[in-house]
Amino acid sequence: PDSRLYDQNVHGARQRMGELLARQAPLPASADHADAEVMVMPVPESGVPAAQGFSRASGIPYGDGLVKNRYIGRTFIAPDQKVRADAVRLKYSPLRDNIAGKRLVVVDDSIVRGTTQKAVVRMLREAGAAEVHLRIMSPPYRWPCFYGMDTGARSELLAANLDIEEIRVHLGADSIAYLDLDGLIEATGTGGAGFCSACLTGTYPVEVPVHLRPAVLEGNDMPASGLERAVREAVPAGVDG
Repeated sequence: PDSRLYDQNVHGARQRMGELLARQAPLPASADHADAEVMVMPVPESGVPAAQGFSRASGIPYGDGLVKNRYIGRTFIAPDQKVRADAVRLKYSPLRDNIAGKRLVVVDDSIVRGTTQKAVVRMLREAGAAEVHLRIMSPPYRWPCFYGMDTGARSELLAANLDIEEIRVHLGADSIAYLDLDGLIEATGTGGAGFCSACLTGTYPVEVPVHLRPAVLEGNDMPASGLERAVREAVPAGVDG
C-alpha cells in the first residue's frame, strides 16, 4: 500500500479510482430490495483502496464481505480454467453475518477471464446477499499482455468476447460498471505519461514479436475493421510479419 510510482502514492491513486467510479457508476435504485441495507465491500486485497474511495464518495458504508486465504496465489494465472475456479473457492470465504440480506457494491481492480468475479458473485449469493453490483476500477481488459503477465490470448479475455451486458449476465451480477480510461489516468495524477495501456486499448508501446501476433488477432467477435485496426496498432508500419 505504500508503493510509489512516478512519485505518486499507489494506495492514494487507487482510492481516487474508487471515488471517480462512484461518480461515474453510482448504485442504481432497487425495486425489489429498496429497504435492504447497502454495503460497499472489496475483493481483497487489491480492491480495498478503491472500495474505500467508493464508500467515501458515495456515502455508502464500507464493510468486509470476504476473508482472503493468504496462502493461495494469484488465481487468474493458474494453468487452466478448472484450477482457477477451484482456487477462487479456496482463496475467499464469505462473511455471512456481514452479507445476508444486503445490497452489495463489490469493488475489484480488474476482470481478466472473469473466473474470480463469477465465483465471488455466486459465493455472495449463497451467503444470502440480496443484490450484487460489480464495480471495476479499470476499463475492460480486452488485449493480451506480453510484458510479464500471463493473460493468454484474446479468446480467453472476457471483455474481448462479450459486451458489458453479456459480461453482467455471464458473471451473474445485478449490475456491472467499469471506470473509464480517462478516469483511470486522472486518478494517477500523472496525465498518463509513461503508463502502458495496451491491455485496455490494444495500442502496444513496443513491437509485438511475430510469433505472438496471432494472440493479438484472436477473437471471432472482431469485425474486419477491428482486425485491421489491431494489425495497424500491434504491428508497426513497415514491419513484415
